[in-house]
Amino acid sequence: MLPEVRRGAAAEAPAAARGAHARAIVLMIVAAVLWSTAGVVTRHLSPELQAEGRFEITFWRSLFAALTVAGYFVLVRREGLRPVWAAGWAGLLSGFMWAVMFVFFMLALTLTTVANTLLVMAIGPLLTAVLAWAVLRTPVPARTWAAIGAAMAGMAWMFARGGGALPGGSHVAGMLVALAVPLAASINLVLLQKMRTRVDLVPAVFLGGAISAALMLPLALPLQAQPADIALLALLGIFQLGLPCMLMVVAARILSAPEISLLALLEVVLGPLWAWLGAGEVPAAGTVTGGLLVLGALVANELATLRRQC
Repeated sequence: MLPEVRRGAAAEAPAAARGAHARAIVLMIVAAVLWSTAGVVTRHLSPELQAEGRFEITFWRSLFAALTVAGYFVLVRREGLRPVWAAGWAGLLSGFMWAVMFVFFMLALTLTTVANTLLVMAIGPLLTAVLAWAVLRTPVPARTWAAIGAAMAGMAWMFARGGGALPGGSHVAGMLVALAVPLAASINLVLLQKMRTRVDLVPAVFLGGAISAALMLPLALPLQAQPADIALLALLGIFQLGLPCMLMVVAARILSAPEISLLALLEVVLGPLWAWLGAGEVPAAGTVTGGLLVLGALVANELATLRRQC
């Protein structure tokens, strides 16, 4: 009888692992979809704020993100801000990486198109895979390298066929600013992987919002956002930044760093689509074609992962 019990328990373990992996994938997909709304919402801010208030836009968005995470710890977990201190040096480093992403992403959106900004972020999976291999010695399956290659090809196609700057902006400057986002994201993902069994790094999202808001406030003065602008920026801070970043940290407890980075590329595909449908920022035909290639790479990699676990 006992051997049968042991066999039953052994059979349940892989099933539990598959379920946890599937839930983590869902969390990352939800996070990427929420992230992808940044461009379309930003384009509905007042033209004056978009043209002259890029630091203020970043300030309000980061502030509301920090308040969202703080509210989660105070009202839901009822721990106050004690988890922030418990995160230690890892939380501070992760928070600084979040701050870099929060600041440079929004600044890039005010200089160049949504498609261009998200295009640059497509190098994230490659940077993450290489850094995870170098720091964590994480083996990268051949199928993940193939998916990264296909996704990068899609991004290169989008870059070659699309592009453009906003009025008063700069295509080159915008893409150079955006380059800081995947660099910081890859460092952050590897840190999350290294510390995931020892430290709760959800508080780092709060630190990222607080640090970036503090850095942007002096540059944002005098504040000029209208109530309608602040309402939109509150939506961004809560639903496009605070919530999905917390979801990603939770998913990182299960998924590998390259896998998270690859799933996050859904933002690159969906962001220009929402900007086209919701704000009239029409993507080039190459953007659409390249986006489909990226999406295909994502789906193929995840299906292959799930098949190996069954």
